Amino acid sequence: MSDEVKKGLEGVVVAESGLSYIDGDEGRLVYRGYAIEDLARNASYEEVLYMLWHGELPDTAELAAFSESMAAERELDEDVLDTVRKLAAADEEPMAAVRTVASMLSAHDPDDSSADPTDREVNLRKGRRITAKLPTAVAAFKRLRNGNDPVAPREDLDHAENFLYMLNDEEPDEVLAETFDMALVLHADHGLNASTFSGMVTASTLSDVHSAITSAVGTLAGPLHGGANANVMRMLEEIDDSDMEPTDWVRTALEEGRRVAGFGHRVYNVKDPRAKILGEKSEELGEAAGDTKWYEMSVAIEEYMREEKGIAPNVDFYSASTYYQMGIPIDLYTPIFAMSRSGGWVAHVLEQYDDNRLIRPRAKYVGAKDAEWVPIEDR
Repeated sequence: MSDEVKKGLEGVVVAESGLSYIDGDEGRLVYRGYAIEDLARNASYEEVLYMLWHGELPDTAELAAFSESMAAERELDEDVLDTVRKLAAADEEPMAAVRTVASMLSAHDPDDSSADPTDREVNLRKGRRITAKLPTAVAAFKRLRNGNDPVAPREDLDHAENFLYMLNDEEPDEVLAETFDMALVLHADHGLNASTFSGMVTASTLSDVHSAITSAVGTLAGPLHGGANANVMRMLEEIDDSDMEPTDWVRTALEEGRRVAGFGHRVYNVKDPRAKILGEKSEELGEAAGDTKWYEMSVAIEEYMREEKGIAPNVDFYSASTYYQMGIPIDLYTPIFAMSRSGGWVAHVLEQYDDNRLIRPRAKYVGAKDAEWVPIEDR
């Protein structure tokens, strides 16, 4: 067996998957054969979830039944909601709150926690509840920490509309709902990223779905994986406050050894296809509001980084200004990522269970091999 070390498992193929395909050189992202551009512009988040979990796009009746089953699971148990209240009162970090809720949902799931972890129907029900309830928890957390009462979910709104309704206590207009739904679709899955892989590792031990999703949430909370779009928006705010031209600010930041948030990707060597789509939405939102400064600032930075550094933006670069123009607090960007990606996590966990083998890599030992024992009294 080779002892060649692949730090970060870079380039190592550890599984076969029928869920998503990424061509980093061409800038392509595909979910179960469908180009992300087609899905983002034509499919709802519920359609994409159904496809990821069941292998094919639903027909009208299947989508209606699936959407109804999702909507029926949105409400939080009172004990879970009380925990969200305590987390908000303690000013907990939003992603830590999401991690706590993801784990706690297990205690209130009607399916027996001791059920066969590979029972697909049970896992689909659990996955549906997790994906339906996390948005309710995130919206409640935001409102409670601001001194407002949570807004109960509604079953007559779709997944994206309902979240924005619970967040702001008013129904979103068509543009905002469509934009947010598109963002959820774009973030639903992305191969074996760090959080997806950690969920798969947990599932490979035949631990339960809730444990796997909790592992994934905890992984996404790390700044090297989640949080990039929040950093992008804070950077844009800093540039705006500086009264400098965006390109001058970036040039100065690079000279000072600072990193420009939202650029570069572990997989893509060209512009992230999701960034192209969200860039268009950022421009549309700015035009609708009569102020396109965030979009224009982003474009200027993108052009400078391409010409001077030869690197392209990732999805976080344009999701930042898109969410900001929707009135979403910056520190909720990563929890929203988790809300969306929970569907992809569930799909990968289901896939892992279907053809399971314990994930157990090796490490190359570089320590001492012939240490001589010294009695404690002689050390």
